[in-house]
Amino acid sequence: MKLSTLLQGIETAGFCPDTEITKVTCDSRQLKKGDLFICIRGQRFDGHAHAAEVLERGAAAIVAEQPLPLPGVIRVPDSREAYAKICANFYGNPQRELTLAAVTGTSGKTTITCLIRDILRAAGKKVGLIGTIQGEIGDMIIPARHTTPDPLQLYSMLSRMRAAGVKTVVMEASSHALDQQRLAGLRFRCAAFTGLSHEHLDYHQTMENYYQAKRRLFSQADAAVINSDDPYGRRLIEELTIPLTRYALKDPAADYTAHSIESGAAGSRFMVMAGSRLMRAQLSMPGSYSVSNALCAAACAAQLGVEPEEAFAALSKSAGVPGRMEVIAVPLPFTVIRDYAHTPEEIRSVLSAVRSFAPARVVTLFGCPGERDRTKRPEMARAVARYSDAAILTSDNPRGEDPMQIIEDALAGFQGAKMPVKVFADRYDAIRWALENGRERDILMLLGKGHEDYQVLEYGTIFFDERFIVRELVEKMNQGDSI
Repeated sequence: MKLSTLLQGIETAGFCPDTEITKVTCDSRQLKKGDLFICIRGQRFDGHAHAAEVLERGAAAIVAEQPLPLPGVIRVPDSREAYAKICANFYGNPQRELTLAAVTGTSGKTTITCLIRDILRAAGKKVGLIGTIQGEIGDMIIPARHTTPDPLQLYSMLSRMRAAGVKTVVMEASSHALDQQRLAGLRFRCAAFTGLSHEHLDYHQTMENYYQAKRRLFSQADAAVINSDDPYGRRLIEELTIPLTRYALKDPAADYTAHSIESGAAGSRFMVMAGSRLMRAQLSMPGSYSVSNALCAAACAAQLGVEPEEAFAALSKSAGVPGRMEVIAVPLPFTVIRDYAHTPEEIRSVLSAVRSFAPARVVTLFGCPGERDRTKRPEMARAVARYSDAAILTSDNPRGEDPMQIIEDALAGFQGAKMPVKVFADRYDAIRWALENGRERDILMLLGKGHEDYQVLEYGTIFFDERFIVRELVEKMNQGDSI
């Protein structure tokens, strides 16, 4: 593809011959002769520092946002924005032939996008999905490395979706992706905001920065769906000028509301008001926050052409989302549920929901991620202490940190709590102990890993699928084997 074609719609300065470009990359390690190299400035790496090196290795041209005393350099105001738009041009701008919807917020993105997918599929639409668990092109599954992919991967996926006959794409929009302009060049028929809580401040530094990153999505949207129970949602409602739909459990003036919620391990039943329409609804996932997610999904689906009655009928048949309030079916006298909750607010939401229907003890097994915001570790423990009868503190993804130091940080949150707390640095040992010591009618919550089938340790990544581990351990127990 010609360089001039790749640069269409991008403000540029400087001169470079209109050469043929083989590929686009911002990773100097992957560059090959004839590639266009984009200099991206990150937290730990600055592509501008490698410009001379990639020219020597055969880069056809370089896109940069700062002056470089080198030939073949094209200046742009923002390299990240240019990178996304160049990738769109490289793949023939597939987004122009797709209807796009996105969900952002601290929690609920994965569940809501999956529920929107289920609604659209039930309506007979071929849907593409881009999110934390995986990407989907119709029935094809694509493993996910990031919640919102790098622009080159993102536009590659959109191109494949277009070729496969997909018409509607639902995606998660992370704050990192929005801050890094990965979604530049996209226009969304509908964008949803679930709320904001203390998370990712190791990256954003302040809640205001975090909010502003999320807010960017709505400058690229035709309509918005906003959680009006959330204070940041109410602020966003005041600031937006595009058409918007409010959903809420507490705000009676919202457009989508729910009441008479009944929850158990098997799911939720509730009544819905959608505008002037009153209807019964049910969901395979328990908890009021799951009902809130369902309201958001139905409100988004309405913006995509699916009536509320049809949306809630589809949700009643949805199997739920892997790793989100997922019951692990095993022959035990108590219930085992795994969930991805890994922030204080998510833990509060999940455990308060479980507390409301638990027939006996709530036992919570959790850990805190390593090399992430340390200040939330005791807050996570405090949330567990508030809603649990017993806790098992262990590892999540410790990465390069000492697991016991992470545990020590979290233990401060249990100070003054009148409940037993067991500590295991090894998560496998923690699960084994929990299964051996569970009591009849308990609910054992495994929090933090959710859908993940791995654990990141100091020496590398290992296989760690809690569904597999629980089933394996229970099978050994029931055979009388030592575990």
